[in-house]
Amino acid sequence: MKTQVAIIGAGPSGLLLGQLLHKAGIDTVIVERQTPDYVLGRIRAGVLEQGTVDMLREAGVARRMDAEGLVHEGVELLMGGKRVRIDLKALTGGKTVMVYGQTEVTRDLMEARAACAAPIIYSADKVQPHDMKGAQPYITYEKDGQLQRIDCDYIAGCDGFHGVARKSIPEDVLTHYEREYPFGWLGLLSDTPPVNHELIYGQHERGFVLCSQRSLTRSRYYLQVPLSDKVEDWSDERFWNELKARLPEEVAADLVTGPALEKSIAPLRSYVVEPMQYGKLFLVGDAAHIVPPTGAKGLNLAASDVCYLYRILVKVYREGRTELLEKYSELALRRVWKGERFSWFMTNLLHDFGDRQDAWDHKMQQADREYFLNSHAGLVNIAENYVGLPYEEIC
Repeated sequence: MKTQVAIIGAGPSGLLLGQLLHKAGIDTVIVERQTPDYVLGRIRAGVLEQGTVDMLREAGVARRMDAEGLVHEGVELLMGGKRVRIDLKALTGGKTVMVYGQTEVTRDLMEARAACAAPIIYSADKVQPHDMKGAQPYITYEKDGQLQRIDCDYIAGCDGFHGVARKSIPEDVLTHYEREYPFGWLGLLSDTPPVNHELIYGQHERGFVLCSQRSLTRSRYYLQVPLSDKVEDWSDERFWNELKARLPEEVAADLVTGPALEKSIAPLRSYVVEPMQYGKLFLVGDAAHIVPPTGAKGLNLAASDVCYLYRILVKVYREGRTELLEKYSELALRRVWKGERFSWFMTNLLHDFGDRQDAWDHKMQQADREYFLNSHAGLVNIAENYVGLPYEEIC
């Protein structure tokens, strides 16, 4: 098999890149080691930046998102019992965010891929990129016990943190940056109406809390918990009681509880690898960076990687601008690091670090909370990062 761009990974970043390139007349093949049901079974965040929304519209997959997604013009911060609404639209000159689950984004992209009959190979074993720095890179994989090969011009590694793309780059080429946090998030998904029409990010002496949503009838709640906790330790009743204890009385009074559809504990980490390209292999999304979910940046940073790579490849094929390929990593990383900074900042602002935090750090944390909640400039800072910083032009 031969194509122009081979994409490893059929998550939202791989599917979005494939759809954009297909609409631009550039041939792609997507190879995924999991089944479609497994890919759709991943429970992920659902806050989309303005730029991500625009990219989905450009890809022609926004019909259901625009019909069912919830446009949010603000978000609430809760610190020390004080509720502060950040008016995103007013503070950013009209920008908003869209609440629409990542699972639904993936479903829309999968349906679009099927509708255009562009090739996608699921349940591919032993996927491996080759000759990334050579004239003719290619991918091999096994399917039904047979070794297969895809020759291509370029390879996009959209296969996540544990995928093969980054691991195929020689280790002495890469620099890894990492920060692990001493707690996790216990998440519960339920078919209950959200407790508030906008998201609430809360700091509490018992630990961080997030009241999020997927729709007007489906809610997602999170509690900061020790890494030693197990999901089995948390019955539904215990979760709901702890959630109420961390919310103001007037909010807790409106909380509708119900059986958990899904419950899990996710550790928090920050991670970036540099560079994000090696020859004709380009890393996209979680293959190159991980953020704690506090800033709602995971899927959105993947979308910005897709934006840069897509726009560069269009110029390569239409204008012969091959020199732009060397700019991908630099462009992507500038936005990645700003997203990492915001996610790190929000994590530090809202969480209890216990004995991992000395007296000085505690005072700095208190000073940040006081400043950002009581300063117009501080609120603008949070708002413009939350809705998403602008993409750079490809020149």
